[in-house]
Amino acid sequence: MSVLFETSLGDIVMDLEVDLCPKTCENFLKLCKVYYYNLNAFFNVSKDFLAQTGDPSASGTGGESVWSYIASQRDGQSASRYFTPEVVPRLKHTHKGTLSMAIAPSLNGDKGGCGSQFFITLGDNIDYLDGKHAVFGHVVEGLETLDKLNDIFTDQDGRPFKDVRIRHVIVLDDPFPDPEGLIQPPSSPIRPPDNSTRIAEDEDPLATLPEEEEERERRKQAAAASALTLEMVGDLPFANVRPPENVLFVCKLNPVTRDEDLELIFSRFGIIMSCQVLRDKRTGDSLQYAFIEFDKREDAEQAYFKMQNVLVDDRRIWVDFSQSVARLNTSWSNDPKIGPRRKQAKGGFAGREDLEETRRYRAGGEHDRDGYGMVFEVPGGRESGRRGKRSRSRGHERERDQSPRDRRRRRSRSPVPAPSERERRRSRDRRYGERYR
Repeated sequence: MSVLFETSLGDIVMDLEVDLCPKTCENFLKLCKVYYYNLNAFFNVSKDFLAQTGDPSASGTGGESVWSYIASQRDGQSASRYFTPEVVPRLKHTHKGTLSMAIAPSLNGDKGGCGSQFFITLGDNIDYLDGKHAVFGHVVEGLETLDKLNDIFTDQDGRPFKDVRIRHVIVLDDPFPDPEGLIQPPSSPIRPPDNSTRIAEDEDPLATLPEEEEERERRKQAAAASALTLEMVGDLPFANVRPPENVLFVCKLNPVTRDEDLELIFSRFGIIMSCQVLRDKRTGDSLQYAFIEFDKREDAEQAYFKMQNVLVDDRRIWVDFSQSVARLNTSWSNDPKIGPRRKQAKGGFAGREDLEETRRYRAGGEHDRDGYGMVFEVPGGRESGRRGKRSRSRGHERERDQSPRDRRRRRSRSPVPAPSERERRRSRDRRYGERYR
């Protein structure tokens, strides 16, 4: 009498010892007939020892006999959960692929015995199990599947990291009549009995979906994986971020094109919140690309369709929606002629009025300049008689390289005496060489 198990690693065909173990084989065959083992997981796998399954809860403590199962389907009836194991001395665990029932111990007043759990040996001559567990069959086909199961990786408790399940069970031959009250379900279950969401690595959860929906789900998963990768490498602040829909990216600009020029050209499509041509921090030269932020998304879309390949300063520009999620406008501008851009109270960035105000501050002497051409506000101002804090200026680097005497003289509040003619000549010679001689 044979049973075919279709697992996620391959098929296994088992022959049962119906003459020597009739009750054990009847229990096993009838449980297979009611799809009791379908979608059960191999929850305990020990290399070169055994692979255990048959527990719907995949915990090692569940399972019941077919007579207990039939009684549970009827209202007001009960039966013993286990039955007495049929241990035959001549049936031993001598060969790989031996099929044996797992014997449950006595717990909570229940007499121990055999229920639904069984295991398949993965090695030869396992004498330790003889006399302790009831052998009732052996594997005749599918030994290569047992080899795959034996090589699977498991955790410290023996549970496989790769979820291996019994997909379907087919009874090839059943010599026993059905017990009274046994009702075969019309179809096989579609969800694991342990409510697990884990599936085997070789199973595709999208294979049953329509083609269009499957392609959409695959693209969605690929985009999520790419976003997670960018988050891990630090390119994205978080994986679910989306680029702004009202910001345009303009490239292939002429180096002479200024912020005011682009703002004037694109302002006919709507209100522009900010327009910035990115420049080199040291030299102030244009990097030939810019970001333009519109007040409304519709205005940005109209500008995208109308300004593609338009000639601006003898250059045909390229316009696209911004894919960057970084802060396009920082608290300062990299244009040395403009200076810092201050944040507004609501979290936005300053507009053209604040840039003009920055220029007025600088003209009034209330800002200090560092070695990179950046302008920073001095909190105390020059009239207060004290220096404000600078941010990463070259002045700090020059001060660090000076002697302690010159550093103290520079930090003192007393005015620094003017250098003599000899010191000026020596400084000029060091800086310019022979040009001034």
